Amino acid sequence: MSAEATNPATPGPVVPTAARRKARPRIDLRRLGRAALLGNAARGKLPDAIGHVAEAHRAHYPDADLEPLRRAYVLAESSHRGQMRKSGEPYITHPLAVTLILAELGAETTTLTASLLHDTVEDTDVTLDQVREQFGEEVRYLVDGVTKLEKVDYGAAAEPETFRKMLVATGSDVRVMSIKLADRLHNMRTLGVMRPEKQERIAKVTRDVLIPLAERLGVQALKTELEDLVFAILHPEEYAHTRELIAENAARPDDPLAVISDEVRGVLREADIPAEVLIRPRHFVSVHRVSRKRGELRGADFGRLLVLVNEDADCYAVLGELHTCLTPVVSEFKDFIAVPKFNLYQSLHTAVARADGQVAEVLIRTHQMHKVAEAGVVALGNPYAPAADVPGAEAPADGERADPTRPGWLSRLLDWQKAAPDADTFWSTLREDLAQDREITVFRPDGGTLGLPEGATCVDAAYAQYGEDAHACIGARVNGRLATLSTVLKDGDTVQLLMGQDPASEPSREWLEHAHTPAARIAIQRWLATHPDSTEEPHAPVAVPTRPIPEPQAPTPRTASAMVVDRPDATVRLAGCCTPVPPDEVTGFAVRGGVVTVHRVACASVAHMKGTGRPETAVSWGDSTACRVTLVAESFGRPHLLADLTEAMAQEGAEIVSATVEPPSQQRVRHTYTVELPDAAHLPALMRAMRNVAGVYDVDRAQHQ
Repeated sequence: MSAEATNPATPGPVVPTAARRKARPRIDLRRLGRAALLGNAARGKLPDAIGHVAEAHRAHYPDADLEPLRRAYVLAESSHRGQMRKSGEPYITHPLAVTLILAELGAETTTLTASLLHDTVEDTDVTLDQVREQFGEEVRYLVDGVTKLEKVDYGAAAEPETFRKMLVATGSDVRVMSIKLADRLHNMRTLGVMRPEKQERIAKVTRDVLIPLAERLGVQALKTELEDLVFAILHPEEYAHTRELIAENAARPDDPLAVISDEVRGVLREADIPAEVLIRPRHFVSVHRVSRKRGELRGADFGRLLVLVNEDADCYAVLGELHTCLTPVVSEFKDFIAVPKFNLYQSLHTAVARADGQVAEVLIRTHQMHKVAEAGVVALGNPYAPAADVPGAEAPADGERADPTRPGWLSRLLDWQKAAPDADTFWSTLREDLAQDREITVFRPDGGTLGLPEGATCVDAAYAQYGEDAHACIGARVNGRLATLSTVLKDGDTVQLLMGQDPASEPSREWLEHAHTPAARIAIQRWLATHPDSTEEPHAPVAVPTRPIPEPQAPTPRTASAMVVDRPDATVRLAGCCTPVPPDEVTGFAVRGGVVTVHRVACASVAHMKGTGRPETAVSWGDSTACRVTLVAESFGRPHLLADLTEAMAQEGAEIVSATVEPPSQQRVRHTYTVELPDAAHLPALMRAMRNVAGVYDVDRAQHQ
């Protein structure tokens, strides 16, 4: 099936097909509609209207039993008879077209049977019980999975709740989403008959939800055409410009991709590597992205070369020949065979350059990899058939599932959707989750893996691994080093999560700022909602009992002789709420007794005083560099921690004026130190020394409210 799309309002493709592989011609749905109205075929004979479906199906499954398709078509045609689409075609043309899409992708008979019936329960008098009686439980489940919920019952929540229902069904049988994607593709192809505002609404849902799902399920053939159709509706001017670029390139007499493909064929022929070399034109959105990235496009930018071979080893043999005989662009090399993408995609990516500077991207894969790259989970056939069970196969490890029909991202999505309190939260969170279109894999010390979206933190890893038990997480080690829970993880990191033993452990409200995944955010929010006061009670400060240091003293106001103030004879006091030190940007405010308090400009008190109309006083730092500053250290509890910490501070020349330690919470300890430094320039070194003490995972300037 072609991945190129045309503007729904503008008939006729613009991309030449001569260089493409031979494709089945687009079906004339009006002719099929007329055939559908001619009535049922003789019993036992396949109706003419689904002859194209049968032909496409037999191309993938030569021995397929077509009887279920015949019976499904007869039921669908008789049930939808008299119903018309907004385009004026008989309604039966829609399930026929959806089924043809799936048949060309290689869907098995059960999926095609359910596809023919996918609208019968929603739009006719056919019931799910009838579907089960005539076609079995599998078909009934698939039809139910794609049947919309009634607006009469759900109101504005009908659409999000329908998607929630569909995703839950997909968790048990991924074929549900295959049918939905094909259904949306045909609806998008015929969207031009709708009002512009409805076109736009449907296109946005397709962009935000269906296209990311197609990407995650690896169904690139559907995803690319959906992208082009959405592009044409939501960005008509950019679409028209891209269309012109493609048409202009097609009209040029020379084609650098054709020249390079001939060179590649020659290289592989001499190396005696059986291979098929094809030119793959880029679809509209891909051309648009490349043009925005590179500016003016050259001929080789409008497509890529695809090399298809028989065995995995042949892929690397092709790569070696190309890099030996042609000029490779080494920075473009990616190996998705050794490390497949999370959506089953496997291929080698490289690029070769001509003497004139034209660079051609090359994809190298086996025929089976290509089938999976185009059709994703649809290419798996019936993944639930008993024949798929392999005796002695290893059970999937915890975390990212090995089963391609229930990938880790889907398991995580199903986990958090259960906790979404209402349809609006589910809908907005789903769109946000699906917008994270790149996954990373992090490793656990036991050898297991966790699949997380790009940008995920240790907080997300904790909830991905432990669910709500992650409330007891007290820290993490990333690649062997102690790290804060806010640490952003990278692909390939090893993460050891440190769990507290206190059963009363609780998450911090600050974790919400570091939670990137819906599962983590929803779990934390739900806990906070049921424990509104738990994280709000201030801990009573206690004196440090462990090591002889000066007795804790209340910080006494002191004159900042190092300050220059625009008010004669004023006494200057450094504010205790933000403890400014050189070279902080500062401002001042006059208070009682002719005193000017100096605050850091970013201090919350500054905004408050400005809001009350209090005038500012200009202040600046003088020549003296001595300073007093309050620092807050966060650490895990361990013996001799305070002794080691205060010793490190003393070695940096810090004089501790006062110190307090809050009672431990979840084995975490918060220390507050007010120190005198002879030179403010030593502050960064002091903070580094404190962070280097084992068990300390963060040190920062105090920010009192």
